[in-house]
Amino acid sequence: MTALLKVENLEYTQKPVRSLFKKQSGFTLGKINFELNEGETLAILGENGSGKSLLGKLLVGAEKPTSGNIYLNNQKLSPHNLRQRCLNIRMIFQHSNESLNPGINIAKILEGPLILNTKLKASERLQKIEQTLKLVGLLPDHMFFYRHMLSDGQRQRLALAKALILDPQVIVADEPFAALDPSVRSQTINLIMKLQKDLGLGFIFISHNLGIIRHISDRVLILQNGNLVEAGKTDVVFNWPKSSYTEKLVKSHQSLITPN
Repeated sequence: MTALLKVENLEYTQKPVRSLFKKQSGFTLGKINFELNEGETLAILGENGSGKSLLGKLLVGAEKPTSGNIYLNNQKLSPHNLRQRCLNIRMIFQHSNESLNPGINIAKILEGPLILNTKLKASERLQKIEQTLKLVGLLPDHMFFYRHMLSDGQRQRLALAKALILDPQVIVADEPFAALDPSVRSQTINLIMKLQKDLGLGFIFISHNLGIIRHISDRVLILQNGNLVEAGKTDVVFNWPKSSYTEKLVKSHQSLITPN
């Protein structure tokens, strides 16, 4: 079976930045290799500064790799063809507020990607917006709302709708549940798992919460200081960690093994 997404020897090097007032150290993301199949969830786990969010940005084209390749359906993705990335690999950010313009209503927020990336007529765009809102459990009338009129859970559903509006094949979710209370978090997790099953999406989930990762992911990558230290099926990695770093993470997060 051909992998939906394949990452091959992906590297990123940020050189140290020196200025009159401060010195910023560089960061290197080592050679990263993995595959993602249709309908599969791959989790990227690591402490703060491990490079997991950077890896997500490289996948969606927000950052350009120093070397290596990304393949979608066995076709190499060009780092310069951002439209191709935008159509096929979408991102959900940790803080939904930051990705939602407060000055325009929900319809305009969701219509923007359609205007830029499709040839749909205005009536077709409206229909697509209504369909996508229903898909994530929001009402068609929510398109007339503004960001501040939504609850935290509704804003996260809107962020999910924004990611789904172009019918992508892969979604990269960077800590999408961190700001949600436990009950809303549980509802959102169940929604995402249902959508993944119904739509056959490939999901890349970036988090430090072992409980949620164990609950929703099929496989996991462990990053430490930009290096891939362990990879495998989630239960195998958690129950029989090969690296001392993974063992340390599991032991230090025992209270999070069971999701809320």
